[in-house]
Amino acid sequence: MKLTALLLIFACSALAGEYAVLSSGARLYAERHESDGGKVTLFTRTGSTEMDASQVVRFEQEDYAPPQVERASVPADPPPAVKPVGLAELVDNAARKYGLPPAFVRAVVAVESGYRANAVSPKGAIGLMQLMPATARELGADPNIPEQNVDAGARYLRDLLLKYDNHAYHALAAYNAGPGAVDKYRGVPPYRETHDYILNVLRNWQKQPPTD
Repeated sequence: MKLTALLLIFACSALAGEYAVLSSGARLYAERHESDGGKVTLFTRTGSTEMDASQVVRFEQEDYAPPQVERASVPADPPPAVKPVGLAELVDNAARKYGLPPAFVRAVVAVESGYRANAVSPKGAIGLMQLMPATARELGADPNIPEQNVDAGARYLRDLLLKYDNHAYHALAAYNAGPGAVDKYRGVPPYRETHDYILNVLRNWQKQPPTD
């Protein structure tokens, strides 16, 4: 299975109740946006995000049903977190098992937990891939065991990519905010936390070293 690399960037002009259509085919909901030179600010109820405007296809009204486009580039920014070799191998093996690019899964792990096997979030997410207990139970995994945590997390990512036609943007949004939120908004939900999460994963992914 090929994983589509997606880029979060928006374009100009101001409309209310719209979707930013990316060259990847992903759609990002916004109440309005404003442009300033090569930048655009996307406004939602929870805040705003300023990004480059170089790769937007168009803006569309909220009720538009979009076509899908396969590919885009990934932004380069901060370097990935430093990872213990043993855990990196564990992540790579799980990625290959489920047909995912190891660099992609490594980027998710780096953003989720910083490769801390004992990480627990304020919401109760556990381990390297920050699985919620209910999600781990559904996947038949003990999230406190690193091997099971990573295996289940990679399998969950694979399932989300299948659900969203290999669109990494949508799969990452669902991993962070839940598939229900992505389905409700027919794209990335208007949550600042989710926007930032996707950008952090994509930036980290771009900086990952190549793998076999």
